[in-house]
Amino acid sequence: MTLNILLVLILLAIVLALLKWRRCSRVLMSLALILLLVIGCGPVPTWLLKRLQAAYAVDAPIAWGQRNVIVLLGAGTVRVADTGSVEASLYAYGRINKAAALYRACKQSGQLCKVEVSGGDARALGRPEAAIYGEQLQRLGVDAADLLLESRSMNTWQNAQFSAPLLKAYGADRVLLVSSGFHLRRGMLYFTHFGIPATPVRADYVSGVASWWPLSYNFAMADLALHEYAGIAQNQVYEAMGWNVQATKPGAL
Repeated sequence: MTLNILLVLILLAIVLALLKWRRCSRVLMSLALILLLVIGCGPVPTWLLKRLQAAYAVDAPIAWGQRNVIVLLGAGTVRVADTGSVEASLYAYGRINKAAALYRACKQSGQLCKVEVSGGDARALGRPEAAIYGEQLQRLGVDAADLLLESRSMNTWQNAQFSAPLLKAYGADRVLLVSSGFHLRRGMLYFTHFGIPATPVRADYVSGVASWWPLSYNFAMADLALHEYAGIAQNQVYEAMGWNVQATKPGAL
């Protein structure tokens, strides 16, 4: 997205130069150069991501309840070209490993514990994220009987919407929400909307890279952050317009 904006500015500057609107052309070209440097060299993505993740940089101590559920949010799937099989994406493994570690800690406390995996087949690859991640969790020691699979959701909003009935049916008194640090702010916003009093747990942390030369990685990180801010802003607009599903009162589980 940010690279597209940069290219559009450059093209407009060239067109304006051809039309002899040299002052406007110079302004747009200067703006494009500034964006290239502040995004590509790291300051903007670093700042955007730090604001998203600051509240989750340090894991808070976990007080286990009697009936605990660790909610794992999906991060996509990929099809393996040579075999045609569908696997968890590169970005999912940090979340999967964190959920498995929390499950082991919960079991050691002697309390009841479930892992709910939330994610459907958003990329239409033939298998939902919940099933694929569930298999990986079992390889990491999670008992199949302790898995709750929510395989209908296609986005974070639906993750929260479709998880609420499962958590209520189980009677969870402690819910942990596991996702990437940059995703937790939006995830918590949506889960709170559906009356789920979750404790956020960061699986990973990302940042921009300081560089003297613009890096494509920094543009990707800026897009990642802007996607989260756009989702948060969209939710606020929908709330103001009354377009969201009616909120559930906290503690309704």
